[in-house]
Amino acid sequence: MVRSLSRRLAPAPLTLAAVAVAACGGGDSATAGDNDAGGAVSLGSAEVSFPEDFGAIQTVLERADGSVLVADPLGGALYLVDMVAGTREQIGQEGQGPEEYQQPDAVWALPGDSILLIDLGNGRMVSLSPDLEFGPTGPLSAGDPRSGLTIAIPESVDGNGNVYSRSMDGGMGTERPDSGAVLRIQRGTLEIDTVAMFKVPEVTVTESGSADNRNVSMSLVPLSPQDAWGVASDGSIVLARSADYHIDWIRADGSVVSGSPVPFETIAIGTEEKREWARSQAETGGGISIAVEVDNGALTTRFGRGGGGRDGEENLDQYAWPESKPPFYGTRIIIDPQNRAWVRRHVVAGDPTTYDVFDRQGERVATYELPFRSRVVSFGPSGVYVASFDDFDLNYLHRYAMPM
Repeated sequence: MVRSLSRRLAPAPLTLAAVAVAACGGGDSATAGDNDAGGAVSLGSAEVSFPEDFGAIQTVLERADGSVLVADPLGGALYLVDMVAGTREQIGQEGQGPEEYQQPDAVWALPGDSILLIDLGNGRMVSLSPDLEFGPTGPLSAGDPRSGLTIAIPESVDGNGNVYSRSMDGGMGTERPDSGAVLRIQRGTLEIDTVAMFKVPEVTVTESGSADNRNVSMSLVPLSPQDAWGVASDGSIVLARSADYHIDWIRADGSVVSGSPVPFETIAIGTEEKREWARSQAETGGGISIAVEVDNGALTTRFGRGGGGRDGEENLDQYAWPESKPPFYGTRIIIDPQNRAWVRRHVVAGDPTTYDVFDRQGERVATYELPFRSRVVSFGPSGVYVASFDDFDLNYLHRYAMPM
């Protein structure tokens, strides 16, 4: 008997089995003091821009010498990049053996200047030494989808090297709750603690096949409200709540600090907003697919990124759309070196990319703008790393000065 479950959700990882995941410069750079009552200011011009393109960029990791590591899942390569010199070198190669990968998707910092590489194609996470030597590996999943499957694809990693992912609810069924869990997962053992709960976006579900060969397809309701979250180095969790747009910080000791609600503009969803959403699906290389197959008791789990790109305009009416955009994107909240949380706002189609920045009390302290079709991907000692996108959805990497 073969039983398969195929789910694709874009752009955020929500449930098991084909699930589409989701997941500043120059002398005129702004400071938080320039923001008056949330008025947005520009981050200025990029200090340096890398001249070559990437297929997709999820994260970048700045090293002690100022070089950066970039995992390009669509290009199938892990790169060591010198932003100033404009050069890059491939680290490792494609394959299934040591010092090889099938689809390198993201890089994260580990204690002691080590690096965690997410290798989707081989279904594993790989530890690299500070000298970029490949070391121990661990699985991206454990368990059985019929009773509970743990998916350990990181959306954040804390200063102790713990991985944070979101719950994969529902098993082989179609029931899905309104809330998801932020999971803290120990690498190697995949031991799990639930550290926060958040609102998940709405989905539509379709089924096909027989009881013994069933396919379940889940599609995201575009632009439906959802909470966003991220993790600080000390393990504190930050959540942006979509109901009234406020920030909750869950400290490492479990106490909660809540900020004031943030005013936001109600943006009606029209044709341009639908087109912009469709185009945005390609910005991160498409969704992550998680295909689970059980054949005569043997379980196989496969991962990959790709697809889930832009839809043609003629296909946009197939979705059930809300009347208006939610206040912010449901993507990962990134924490900067000042322990501030950057939340990407929804704006009118075609307007500059906008981030609200919150302190550890949950209060907004700044609002920054970036050029249209760009997004913050990481922070480092040298500044803010931003990915921009051209008309062919190719990614370009820039570094901006860090606003104080």
